[in-house]
Amino acid sequence: MSLDKYRKAARVIVKAGFLPFPVNDTMIELLKILLDEEDLDFIMAFKRKPSQTMEQLKVSSKMSEEEILSHVKKLAKKGFIFNQPSSKGVMVYRLMPLVMVGVFEYTFMKKIEFTEDNKELAALFAKLFNELSDFIQENYDTVITLFQNMPPFDRTIPILDKNVSGEEINIEINEKLEVPEEIIIPTQKMEDLIKKFKDIAVGYCFCRHHQDLLGNPCKQTELRENCFTFGKSARYVSEQGFGRIISQEEALKLIKESEKDGLVHKAWHPHSDISKDETSICNCCEDCCGTFDWWRRGSTAMINSTNYISIIDKDSCVGCGTCLEKCPVGAIELNGDDKAERNSDWCIGCGVCVHFCPENAISLKEGMRKVYVPPPRLRS
Repeated sequence: MSLDKYRKAARVIVKAGFLPFPVNDTMIELLKILLDEEDLDFIMAFKRKPSQTMEQLKVSSKMSEEEILSHVKKLAKKGFIFNQPSSKGVMVYRLMPLVMVGVFEYTFMKKIEFTEDNKELAALFAKLFNELSDFIQENYDTVITLFQNMPPFDRTIPILDKNVSGEEINIEINEKLEVPEEIIIPTQKMEDLIKKFKDIAVGYCFCRHHQDLLGNPCKQTELRENCFTFGKSARYVSEQGFGRIISQEEALKLIKESEKDGLVHKAWHPHSDISKDETSICNCCEDCCGTFDWWRRGSTAMINSTNYISIIDKDSCVGCGTCLEKCPVGAIELNGDDKAERNSDWCIGCGVCVHFCPENAISLKEGMRKVYVPPPRLRS
């Protein structure tokens, strides 16, 4: 009976997200560590609606307000329930998915001890991610349609320290960068974005923290505490102990440190709607970032929104290969003339290549677009 209840709750949690995780033994083992059996009936109350008010939850859970608040308090501390009021001041309780953005992120966003139990938890998540990759590859032709219809997971905010222009770009990619006038172009400078928010919280980079626990420390940066949340997300993170509230000044200092190490700024918006204020900012490295890693391993597509693309001046390029080494998505290679050449379909406009080019041979040009690169097919 208990196993059956865990499987049913697992399906509800998977449904709250958008990645098609298999409900298998690994997931059940994870949930048994993270959830007590007494939590499962409350999780099932979100079967038909992942976000509910107190009055709705009383009906769906058949529990009293006191019982509901007890479950909410407990599960919010574990990252399963988001409990913050809506923009209209109505308290809404939302079941969080396992990943993007949910239990995995909040679990490893807080500083945790390197105990055997926590290492085991990290290993189980890693095993589940590997099994997701296997599932995607085994059902590639079916799930590829799912990815094609998805909105961007995140939005790249570039390093804008030099070589940025709003001039019209060349004809090769102009068609892809045309933007209707009614499209809202969100804030593109990190300084301006940070200054928008009164409430800012910072926590550990969950991807690097996870890899640390697996014994795979990041090769690109020593930075760990540089994952930001804003507004009600920041208040949630602070209240539940996943991070701490910081000033705009400290946030900007951490942003600059992240840029020095070539980390990519990725913004997350509610329901991927870039007309709404950002909820969080990740500062991503190439070797630990989940969205980069899962794409390379064939678990998911790379689906990104960006307002920039890199342009390489072939006359200035000396073929040193710095941009190839620094590009987080492998969008640059050397051509037959030993000049850097950018793949326009893959470039996410992060500005890392611009930032590190010793010859100033690369610039960023503006134009809102969606980058979509399907997961590689790793099996015949």
